[in-house]
Amino acid sequence: MSEPAGAANTTTNDQARRLAVLDAPSNLGLRPPSPGVVPGTYKAPGALRDHRLLDRLGAWDAGCITPPRYDRQGWRPGDGVAHASQIAAYSRRLADRITALLDAGRFPLVLGGDCSILLGTGLALRRRGRFGLAFLDGHSDFRHPGNSAMVGAAAGEDLALVTGRGATEVTDLDGLRPYVRDDDVAVLGIRDDDEYSAELAGTAVLVRHVAELRAAGAAASARAALDRLERTELDGFWVHVDADVLDPGIMPAVDSPDPGGLGLDELALVLRALCASPRCVGLQLTVFDPDLDPDGRLAAELVDLLTGVLAPTAGGGEGASS
Repeated sequence: MSEPAGAANTTTNDQARRLAVLDAPSNLGLRPPSPGVVPGTYKAPGALRDHRLLDRLGAWDAGCITPPRYDRQGWRPGDGVAHASQIAAYSRRLADRITALLDAGRFPLVLGGDCSILLGTGLALRRRGRFGLAFLDGHSDFRHPGNSAMVGAAAGEDLALVTGRGATEVTDLDGLRPYVRDDDVAVLGIRDDDEYSAELAGTAVLVRHVAELRAAGAAASARAALDRLERTELDGFWVHVDADVLDPGIMPAVDSPDPGGLGLDELALVLRALCASPRCVGLQLTVFDPDLDPDGRLAAELVDLLTGVLAPTAGGGEGASS
């Protein structure tokens, strides 16, 4: 979709804020919820749009990157990342679109889809320079061949993959591995018993588990992340949000609804602080499954969250569309 004329070329949010909503409805990184069933996360962008997300944000409609077909037939444990070639091709297409939006001075709000879309956003940023990543997720998604024999679903491996751990087919697109460096990552909101916590503690990744975030307070935890993400050697940073960072009592419509997550108010406080930074260049939401939200109530709450975080600085400008 063509960009309105006259957009400024900038990667800061002094555009007050020129939001562009881009759908990335890929479910290629997930295992089937049950045999023969396709994960419903590909429906998330439509479900959020049904609640007038674009109108409420005053955002420009950047369209949709349609993913390849979900088909794990023939994949067996030990084969590596399922859909690897499809994810690689999709990541390049997503990166191209995000690059065009950033070049046009837009602040992309990317609606997933599953967490494997982080490879596309990470690639787009790496093409532009050195960027940080605020990773808000209920799980570390740090599974890789060095710590697990269960590699296969990229949505559970996206942090490992985006930091260069795993199959070259998806970690070294355009020869740019890693897309994000360990010391440029802040992980917020993973469960206290995350199985890869010990390994992460031995890296340069900044980690704040739920208990740590809650003890320090959401505002202070966001500030700790910003101390890392706003460093002068970085060209900016991206915010990744997996809906399962929320407690399943609040957000059960995810593939791994593990107890002990954040509350809506806590998540909103963290996101508001991160997205208010002039160094923040984009935000993505992943893993919400409308198949598990038959009355649309949870989709409405996510739209309230996003508009509460982004609307105070939104400015869709010319071409805003629903």
